[in-house]
Amino acid sequence: MKARKNYDKGCVTQRSMPFWCVGSPLSDPFGGAVMDRLDSLEVAKLIAEAGEAGLVELTAFHDDDLVPWDPKHLEDDLDPKSAVYHKFREIKKVLDAAGVGVNTATCSLHGHPMFRDGGLCNPDPKIRKLAARKVERTLRIGKFFGAKHYVYWVARDGFEVPAVTKWGQVYDWLAEGLNHVTDYIEAQKLTNYVGASVEPKPNEPRGQMFLPTSGHAVGFILGRLKRPDFWGVNPELLQHESMALMNACMTVAYLCSLKKLKFLHFGSQIKAQFDNDFPPLVGPEGLKETVFMFKALQDIGWKGIVEFDCHMLRAEGTPNDPRESRRQFIRNCTEALDIALKLAARIKKPAAGLSATQADLASLRQMCAL
Repeated sequence: MKARKNYDKGCVTQRSMPFWCVGSPLSDPFGGAVMDRLDSLEVAKLIAEAGEAGLVELTAFHDDDLVPWDPKHLEDDLDPKSAVYHKFREIKKVLDAAGVGVNTATCSLHGHPMFRDGGLCNPDPKIRKLAARKVERTLRIGKFFGAKHYVYWVARDGFEVPAVTKWGQVYDWLAEGLNHVTDYIEAQKLTNYVGASVEPKPNEPRGQMFLPTSGHAVGFILGRLKRPDFWGVNPELLQHESMALMNACMTVAYLCSLKKLKFLHFGSQIKAQFDNDFPPLVGPEGLKETVFMFKALQDIGWKGIVEFDCHMLRAEGTPNDPRESRRQFIRNCTEALDIALKLAARIKKPAAGLSATQADLASLRQMCAL
């Protein structure tokens, strides 16, 4: 792989731009795709281009972002004659040539209709077994690309109707599924993984999720997993935590205090709404919270990866030139991170004797260079 310098600004060592962010066709529950869905190799080329331009150092993917999944062929990734095998090699060649590494591999347990009632927590044992096999395949794909982390996003592991939810079993099923991740990594000697993480979310696509917040995720890791040292949390800030009215500064400080902040998923959000997935700093609120989140991380001494997890505004999709709007989206995300870190660096320790209100106003003057 081509060598590339790290980002290393403030508390951020590297930036990761995932396949699902760049490749999104911008469909939503109220309307179809604005742009064509690009082939995964074309998405890889756009990410590699951003790497060459010094905008990102890493990428990330769900297994389904790269290739389709066929439950009748659970080991197609191991077959040198398969189209899947060939596609992986094409994508890796493009990323390697640009020096772009892989931060995370995530198993998609939400897209296929068979997972409509959950993946690892599906009440049907046959579906849970298939979900485990799909996780194994994703871990192997991550190994091929040299992924640093495996991510469990809660996805469809949740509920709408308490009366039909197997409350005495769902968390046992979840522990079994997550423990299988580390068992498989150890058994197959997948030494590329430096850790795994849980990405919590309060709701959407399910009415309620079984691990809705970072606090729930940490409690489950420490109480139910065989390798709690290997697992951490990657909170999506501001989006998922803001949906539950959590504050980003408190979330990162809490996770850092327990040494469970693996890396950040980064975007913007209007509190208590559906998952906006706005690009960072975009939208009517969140600037102050974002800046003070990075200030808190700097004060704590945390250093790590920021992985963008957002998409361009649907109104900015360009059906006639889908590649250029995606390029601009990447530039916008990286510029927003630069801005947030520069603003955070301006804020100094409050002067002695100031009230809380005076200190807050003083920090805003510093942030805005007034």
